[in-house]
Amino acid sequence: MTFVLLLVAIVILLCVLAEKFSGRFGMPALILFMFIGMLFGSDGIFKIPFDDYKLAENICSIALLFIMFYGGFNLKWELARNVAAKSILLSTIGVAVTSIVTALFVRLALNYSWPESFLVGAVLGSTDAASVFAILRQKKLNLKDSTASLLEMESGSNDPMAYMLTFIAMGIIDSGNAEHIVLRIFLQLVVGSLIGIAFAKLTIWLMTQTELVSEGLDTIFMIAMVLICYGLSQILGGNAYLSVYIMGIVIGNSHISSKATLIPFFDGVTSLAQILIFFLLGLLTIPHEMSDVIFTAVVITIILTLIARPVAVFLLLKPFHCSARQCLLVSWAGLRGASSSVFAIMAVAGGIIMPHNLFHIVFMVSLFSVAIQGTLLPKAAQKLDMIDENADVRKTFNDYQEDSAITLIRMFIPKGHHWENKLIKEVCFPIGSLALMIKRNHETIITKGDTLIKAGDSIILSAPSYNPSGNEQLEETKIDRTHPWCGHTISELELAPDELIAMIMRGDESLIPDGKTRIYENDRVVTYHE
Repeated sequence: MTFVLLLVAIVILLCVLAEKFSGRFGMPALILFMFIGMLFGSDGIFKIPFDDYKLAENICSIALLFIMFYGGFNLKWELARNVAAKSILLSTIGVAVTSIVTALFVRLALNYSWPESFLVGAVLGSTDAASVFAILRQKKLNLKDSTASLLEMESGSNDPMAYMLTFIAMGIIDSGNAEHIVLRIFLQLVVGSLIGIAFAKLTIWLMTQTELVSEGLDTIFMIAMVLICYGLSQILGGNAYLSVYIMGIVIGNSHISSKATLIPFFDGVTSLAQILIFFLLGLLTIPHEMSDVIFTAVVITIILTLIARPVAVFLLLKPFHCSARQCLLVSWAGLRGASSSVFAIMAVAGGIIMPHNLFHIVFMVSLFSVAIQGTLLPKAAQKLDMIDENADVRKTFNDYQEDSAITLIRMFIPKGHHWENKLIKEVCFPIGSLALMIKRNHETIITKGDTLIKAGDSIILSAPSYNPSGNEQLEETKIDRTHPWCGHTISELELAPDELIAMIMRGDESLIPDGKTRIYENDRVVTYHE
């Protein structure tokens, strides 16, 4: 037992180092996790024999559900709602189109049977959230036209459809018929969605309206609720991955005081889940058998990357008047990875036998996808002129926080103000604040104790950032032309009883608003919630 624990610790440390140095190797860290698994596998240095697909399925399923939950929890709906329709189409119809087109060409090119071809297409139908998130963040890909939010929401939400199609394909291979497919799809989507929403609302209510969850136990409580949501959805015939993803979106975009604790916790859990999945994928592989599937994997990769994915993307995004450049980038960013390999493991564990080992095929396709597409994704974005220098991809995630620990406050001194004609040292500023400078006409004056304050001055104060201690939340919202508040006065807004607009930042001005204050495009509105 001691040896096993020591081995696990060594593997985790190696993967952490791989994450740290992946940029120097010029490839995504997830590829290195796979190679570390292969290093420990049957053909590696440590020669650990591992071929228990059922155990791997159970471990990977649990790891994937936390990746799915955090994918929803960390999605900033405020930025994603403008691309929600496109993302949902790509994650549902897009997965189906990709799977069917892939199956058609696999049937023609590799002469697999129709059920086998459909299973290959279904397993590879979804893009991998772990791979997409990792590359967007590691490479700091700030993309135009809300493309980052589109990719995040699509890759985070398309696994349920691929999961569903995989089990339908397995059922067709086992029984030879496809009875009640439409009904099963409908029930999985409806039941899965309802359970996800219901559990999210229940969790939020328990955390905000009751004292059931003791301080410090919120992370454990959340894990329990996610697992119950997943298990109950499966029992009732819903799509369990869809349930936990929707649960994550609703909770992650709600006003709960423990969000600051939950985000770093689940960020760590998700990182460990990614390490675990990609390590197990490497451990399950038998490299000396890979030569048998290299040709098949290359053919499928070409079909998927250059035909099936672009067909689905252009078919669904062009009606929204998306540019060809954006469609091409979204097509290229359709990375395959952990989720496809996990679905392949499920099929093999379920007794599906094909001319070639399905897991090895999908593993090779995922390896090619992450290594080639993932590595070239930043260059593709540059070549297609899709880099936005004024954007910050980190802001599309709920875990984004400003680096500064202080807040700058601008105070305008009108004529007759009680600070007028006083020296800085004579003024009692708020505790913890410091007068940094005075803006006077077009002049900037660095303040000293004997600096005189005059009418018309703007004093720039620094003050410590406020960390909410209860259920109160301060949130900043960037107003674009499609925002429902744009162009309206505050008195015209239907705000919740516990919601208050505390400040409006307009250019260099910070306004304390009243009911007559009108909100304009590009304003940054700070709201207070309890």
